[in-house]
Amino acid sequence: MNAIELGKRIKEARIAKKMTQSELVGDFITRNMLSQIENGSATPSIKTLTYLCEVLEVPLNELMLNPTEGALSQLVAAKRYLSNGDDREIIEMEECYPPELSDEFFALLSYAYRNLSKKMLESDHYLEAAHFAQKSIEYAGKGIYANDMIKSESILLLKQITEKYNSV
Repeated sequence: MNAIELGKRIKEARIAKKMTQSELVGDFITRNMLSQIENGSATPSIKTLTYLCEVLEVPLNELMLNPTEGALSQLVAAKRYLSNGDDREIIEMEECYPPELSDEFFALLSYAYRNLSKKMLESDHYLEAAHFAQKSIEYAGKGIYANDMIKSESILLLKQITEKYNSV
């Protein structure tokens, strides 16, 4: 995705909504950062881009010059997050993953939620651990990459969480 073209599309969407830069950024990022994004000298994070899309009421794909290229970039980023253990970054992408790659994102989300469930269990945050395990089970059963191993692991994890919770 070209940063200059993305910035131009964000600016066009902002002007179409008759918003100033300050109105668009609110307390999320600085006006200066938005200016850099709009002129193409900075690229927004997925979190920032999602925020801007929400405020502008514009679908993420509408801002992308080449949706397929943008989708592949998101997938590469999500895979990098998973390999680096940045599971929460993948989950932040949950609301804006490209529909054409939904099967791939279902698989990545199942792993990310399973990993977070394990971390929450280790730190005795049982309710969060159970929630994440349930989300992992849900995503592990979706799409062409449905993964019975992750689903089974998450079911066992949910059982462990329940046992630990009940023993407290």
